[in-house]
Amino acid sequence: MSKLNIFYEDISGFKISKNHIWKHLVNLIENENKKPGEISLIFCSDKYLLEMNKKHLNHDYFTDIITFDYVEDEAISGDLFISIERVKENADNYNSVFKIELFRVIFHGVLHLIGYNDKIEEEKKQMREKEEYYLKEVDSGEVKV
Repeated sequence: MSKLNIFYEDISGFKISKNHIWKHLVNLIENENKKPGEISLIFCSDKYLLEMNKKHLNHDYFTDIITFDYVEDEAISGDLFISIERVKENADNYNSVFKIELFRVIFHGVLHLIGYNDKIEEEKKQMREKEEYYLKEVDSGEVKV
């Protein structure tokens, strides 16, 4: 089954266009020669994501996203836990706007599900190029946050 789920943990919900996000995720996934599966976006607080980072990855630091991979064959599926506080800070640090940074982080997580990594400098460069490529297609005016 191909669909997008959106959840909120330890934060108030906010208005966001599920259809708009899904359209761009399907485009990204199909451009990478994969099939869309079921993807869940779980927007949460720093505190919530820090606890997940400790529990599941044994990392004791803040992060903007943790991705759980449920990919089967070519169907891209997974849970993306995203700290809204980190996304806001990233937007400030990178002189961007929240909406665009939110899409960057979502795309980043899906690119991991597809198989891209960012452990070494060459991989980071490729990941950033992919994020930028897909961000060019986003009309941030359609996203209500």
